[in-house]
Amino acid sequence: MALEDYRPDQERCSLCSYCKWIPQDKIKSWRFAKGCPSIAYSNFNAYSARGRFAVARSLLEGKSDYTDRVLDVIYKDLSCGLCDVSDKVCRYNLEPLGNVLELKARAVTDGQLLPQHMPIIDNLKKEDTMLLGMVKADRGSWAKGLDVKNLTEEKAEVGYFAGCRFSFDEELREIPRAVITLLKSAGVDVGIMGADESCCGGRAYQMGYRGEFVKFAENNIEAWKTAGIKTVVTSCSDGYFAFKRLYPELGSTVEVLHTVEYIDRLIKEGKLKLTKPVNMTVTYHDPCHLGRQGEPYVPWEGKEKKILNQVVVHEPRKPRYNGAWGIYDPPRDILQSIPGIKLVEMERIREYAWCCGSGGGCIDAYPEFSAWTAGERIEEAGTTGAEAIVTACPWCERSFKDAVSSEGGKMKVLDIIELVQQAI
Repeated sequence: MALEDYRPDQERCSLCSYCKWIPQDKIKSWRFAKGCPSIAYSNFNAYSARGRFAVARSLLEGKSDYTDRVLDVIYKDLSCGLCDVSDKVCRYNLEPLGNVLELKARAVTDGQLLPQHMPIIDNLKKEDTMLLGMVKADRGSWAKGLDVKNLTEEKAEVGYFAGCRFSFDEELREIPRAVITLLKSAGVDVGIMGADESCCGGRAYQMGYRGEFVKFAENNIEAWKTAGIKTVVTSCSDGYFAFKRLYPELGSTVEVLHTVEYIDRLIKEGKLKLTKPVNMTVTYHDPCHLGRQGEPYVPWEGKEKKILNQVVVHEPRKPRYNGAWGIYDPPRDILQSIPGIKLVEMERIREYAWCCGSGGGCIDAYPEFSAWTAGERIEEAGTTGAEAIVTACPWCERSFKDAVSSEGGKMKVLDIIELVQQAI
């Protein structure tokens, strides 16, 4: 879709401010009632979904032009989607996330680029990763010493996609290694692309770089087809969203599972047995692109019309991505199957979880905003009495680890796979 396609949304926004908060019936305290980090941090209406509807409409009508403040409003967005699911509690006919993503894409098309993003995109083009300083030749180094199939040389039913952060972040590299070990111990026919794995393109999409996204998506789809892969398993929630929601529009037909879904399946099938106690109280953080944006793609071609020129309907019925069918139960089922684990929940969970702060290119362009957002979540986790915040996304883990380190906190940050490994 183009920015012009969201013109009806821009016009019918009723300024209700649902986009700023979690739904009223989910609020447990004033302290953790806010939902959108962008408006909570910037404290100016333009940084909310309703504000960005107004900005988009003003640009389309020629009433305003790009300025430093306008670009700040456009790009200081985490693409977390909280505004989208909160709005749809009462406004099913609004797509605020789609609007802001198209705002970014239009800005990129118009040459209105953030200087902070340009070296990242250059590195993506040269080295197939958006992590600065990393080179493609080192991408498969995380698997060194593992006896795992190389999908460029032999076929496997399951292709494991590590993703950029797990591939290059030395502090987190043990996670994908543990995943391969667990899958092999359960008898899974698994392989990796190694140094030939490419970025999923999902974060480029979030930043407005559609051409780069399509290039990498088509490359991955062709690579999976050549390798005969039937199922792609990834530990990265950004990659999961890209594969599950964006790739099907480009022709991908492979089954896509996040590691938590696959591990949960293996546990329930009795192929992985968790018997060792792990005595710890933990809280679970729902990654945005695994949770509220983790719903499966539903193809739709239709049109919008109004009944009596008032009530908006779609023919045929349009899929309503409201976050309710994201991946929430598998990670919690895994934690509850580990002897000794006590799971305590934060106030904002599932489709209304607070973002970690790393999405939408903000971790690169607005590190202070990103760090503040992560710090807010760590504080919320601390109120539960948990010893550790557990999640299932390397970008969340990186944000939380950095936040705890900078603030001198004691909260442990763990990947759910680490706890599974301890319980085997």
